[in-house]
Amino acid sequence: MARLILGLMELFISTMVHVLFGMYIFSTAVASDLSQVATSCLRPNTFNLTARDDEVKRGKVVALDGSPDLPPPIVLVHGIFGFGKGRLGGLSYFAGAEKKDDRVLVPDLGSLTSIHDRARDLFYYLKGGQVDYGEEHSKACGHARYGKIYDTGHYPAWNEHHPIHFVGHSAGVQVVRVLQQMLANKEFCGHETSEDWVISLTSLSGALNGTTRTYYDGMLPDDGRTMKSISLIQLCRIGVILYDWIDIPWLKNYYNFGFDHFEMSWRKTGIVGLIDLLLGYSGPFTSGDWILPDLTLQGSLKTNSGLHTFPNTYYYSYATKRTRKFLGMTLPSSVLGIHPMLFIRVLQMCLWRHPSSAPLPYKGYRDEDWEDNDGALNTISMTHPRIPLEHPSHFVLDDSECHPLKPGIWYYKIMEADHIFFIVNRKRAGVQFDLLYDGIFERCRKHVLRNIHQPILHNQDYQ
Repeated sequence: MARLILGLMELFISTMVHVLFGMYIFSTAVASDLSQVATSCLRPNTFNLTARDDEVKRGKVVALDGSPDLPPPIVLVHGIFGFGKGRLGGLSYFAGAEKKDDRVLVPDLGSLTSIHDRARDLFYYLKGGQVDYGEEHSKACGHARYGKIYDTGHYPAWNEHHPIHFVGHSAGVQVVRVLQQMLANKEFCGHETSEDWVISLTSLSGALNGTTRTYYDGMLPDDGRTMKSISLIQLCRIGVILYDWIDIPWLKNYYNFGFDHFEMSWRKTGIVGLIDLLLGYSGPFTSGDWILPDLTLQGSLKTNSGLHTFPNTYYYSYATKRTRKFLGMTLPSSVLGIHPMLFIRVLQMCLWRHPSSAPLPYKGYRDEDWEDNDGALNTISMTHPRIPLEHPSHFVLDDSECHPLKPGIWYYKIMEADHIFFIVNRKRAGVQFDLLYDGIFERCRKHVLRNIHQPILHNQDYQ
């Protein structure tokens, strides 16, 4: 009984923290829009929601020039619960980092959709056309095969002679890795693709090997796919279903979880459909085609089993941690330096112990390896792909060690920061924000170079 009460208290606190943080983000976005409206003398079409809705749905954009004289674009890919340009008013997920370069794109992908579906969305966002999730995958997961239409891609010139730099935060990194593998496997009908469409991938607190946080939030450690009956993600599941079922156009345009291809709107399903969704008979949470199963250790192992590190692509990873050793224990490194939403989560992840009754998530798993964390991801997960096989890597103590960078190797450094230190709120990171993003952009522009006329190596990638 005491254990149940403790669990319910923990659930209540965690839920309240997330709700309050969500309300803070949403209210900040609304306040920003109201400020813009006021300064423009209450112009017509408040919030510009109608125009923005049409742009989001139809993908009407001004495409980036693909001239060989111009540098490759840099694409910033958000993580779980994230958003791209055009969502949440004028709020920036990357805290305005996109303004540091003229050729930066910030796509809006599903904030809770699976890594597979987000990778497909990302391809058509850049190249143009109607999103095709694949016939086999769509049937297996119970959703429509086709999604948004991008009349014009944001970078239609994209190919191996006009490659792209990608920067992914959190789960966004795995989205790019899955996309690159799809490009290598030539999985986009009508397009002759290859892995060399990606010139570099920078991982910022990247979920390269999953996180034990998913088990605290409600995924069962037995299989990494089933949800606990009472948990934070069960509450999240109900909220998302109701949000999509009610389907208020301007609200969904303001923020969208990305499940439109599951057609959960009341217009499509009615009351009976809502009951089926809530009871778990249909929808993304039933088929497992959403983000959290992909972020368990078991889900990451499955995903990583099919992903390669390619010999012509440059990889750089920033792993983050907010923990330290004290009397042989791993504990949060500070109180003031960790975001209030993450402090308890950092402590919880330090104390995680895989249940003895559950099979180990992978061969060689040890609890102590996964203690260091940033409140959302374990530090060991963020350095480079490790499970089921370790990919080539190099720990960076000084940046001079990796000038010039060598492709096909994961360079990584470990930084003292929590999971949201370098996103949303620029003031929190202060000068470190500029040092980080200036360094990333400089590396993309000066130190990651590929002569597009040189012979391209194939079939020498690493598993």
